Amino acid sequence: MKWLLFLALIAAAGPCPAQPPQRPTPRPTPQVSAQEQEDLDSALSEAGSSPLEYLRALEKHLEKYPHSPRQEELERAAVRASMEANDDQHIILHGERVLARQPDDLQILDRVARALLTGDSKDTAERALKYARHYEELVRQMQKDGARSGSSAAEWQNQTDRGIGRALGYEARATGNLGRAEEALALAQRAFETWPTADAAREIARWYERLGKPDQAASALADAFTIPDPRSTDAERERARGRMGELYRQSHGSETGLGELVLEAYDRNVALIHTRELRMRASDPNAQLTDPMEFTLGGLDGQKLSLATLKRTVVVFDFWATWCGPCCAQHPLYEQVKQRFQNNPDVVFLSIDTDADRAAVKPFLEEVKWRGPVYFEDGLSRALKITSIPTTILTDPHGQVFSRMNGFTPAHFVDTLTARIRDALAN
Repeated sequence: MKWLLFLALIAAAGPCPAQPPQRPTPRPTPQVSAQEQEDLDSALSEAGSSPLEYLRALEKHLEKYPHSPRQEELERAAVRASMEANDDQHIILHGERVLARQPDDLQILDRVARALLTGDSKDTAERALKYARHYEELVRQMQKDGARSGSSAAEWQNQTDRGIGRALGYEARATGNLGRAEEALALAQRAFETWPTADAAREIARWYERLGKPDQAASALADAFTIPDPRSTDAERERARGRMGELYRQSHGSETGLGELVLEAYDRNVALIHTRELRMRASDPNAQLTDPMEFTLGGLDGQKLSLATLKRTVVVFDFWATWCGPCCAQHPLYEQVKQRFQNNPDVVFLSIDTDADRAAVKPFLEEVKWRGPVYFEDGLSRALKITSIPTTILTDPHGQVFSRMNGFTPAHFVDTLTARIRDALAN
């Protein structure tokens, strides 16, 4: 009876998010006076949906209440409003105040560094360099820590490489603005090598040009013009094309041979992207896959499972994690369903762990005495759009998703899942 009550309480709490809950440092809720709250509500309601008006309302409130208990919260809101308004001056003003208290906020570090680089003064360059270096340090640590649940190894490598490349680009601009063009060029080249983009190529061209090397600058702009980069606009490509022509004529006297330079850059960049994709696939067989039944999953004991071998069966995917209470409550019910189909070779049950910390899985399984093979999600959560756990996915014998069960109701789980498996077998 106690066990059934526990299951009911777990189910009533609903499914867990796909990521484990963070443990925030307990902090008292800021208490403001009734007058301050009334003034704030009135100011924000008058601001409407305009980010600029919202920002002005927050600034006026902070000016009127400089010691507000909600100062931190209001400063963060001011940064967000500044970002939405693309107001560099206020991004810097409020962003640096927030970073003084919370120096590891990646989004604000990024936007403040970028905003500081719109000017070319030595002071703003020094500050931008400091923030960009810290941003790089944080992303490198994230890369070292490994992929988060829901991201494959290749996706995580790409995300973190993109962040490191962006940080190196900021460092290049800041370093160059401080008068160190050779060092800036080296940083820009590292940015392009880490994550090849049109921005990084243009940064290389900038410092080649400053160093009096128009031929090399034109070659870098050819990279900017031809690199596959969805973030590069037509206007940016057109500007790169125009400046490339000017620099090439400056170096060669005419544009004769410029077409060959562009074709060489195109071939070079296609090969560069292809090589990167092959490297990602070598380290992660699931890189860039979209069909869940083409994934290969790693097992707890190092074994590999190609889901393509299961396409003519009904596959029942159980997505869970060690920290998920409802997942633990669901497990014995899930085992009951497995018993009903234990003699049917056309039904396969797969236990899919979504823990970010894989080292915690084996001790957990030994402690709770769960049996059977366990596989890691290895990016499958992304392909199947898993947003909460426990989630049970059924694929039919054609490899198509047949049913999705988010969370579970203890009183009906066994019979519901059993019925859906039988329906999938008949599909």
